[in-house]
Amino acid sequence: MKILKKILLVLLIIFVVAQFFRPEKNQGDLASIDSFYADTNPPENVKLILKESCNDCHSDVTRYPWYSQITPVNYWMAEHIEDGKKHFNISNWNDNSIKRKDHKFDELIEMVEEREMPLPSYTWGHPEAKLSDEQIKSVIDWAKKVRLKYSLEEKPQ
Repeated sequence: MKILKKILLVLLIIFVVAQFFRPEKNQGDLASIDSFYADTNPPENVKLILKESCNDCHSDVTRYPWYSQITPVNYWMAEHIEDGKKHFNISNWNDNSIKRKDHKFDELIEMVEEREMPLPSYTWGHPEAKLSDEQIKSVIDWAKKVRLKYSLEEKPQ
């Protein structure tokens, strides 16, 4: 029993010390998403869906819940955010070509239709982010309109 107590004490000390080491937070300027909204013109209901279900991992603006202060959860979240932004980052939207924007919206449609986004690991902590059938339809309808806009912009005149 003494060895078990020593092991638990060492683990507790490691856990406490680990709390002093944290990854950098994803706290960019809220204005960084304005160009995405201007370019894609989402209706208000879709803007709300994006805010609740997408922006935390797919922009430079993340709302952090209380449990994100705990190591190792904060490292896990930082990795999710970095990966999300690598695949679809609305904060650097203007840096993409029309072809890339169209491709990203094609992927968005596929991921939302197949209910792969938002990730289940995100909706566990954010139940309001889980999309209803009606919300999925709204997002997909909007995304298809944006793709149509990009297809028209891409054609030479």
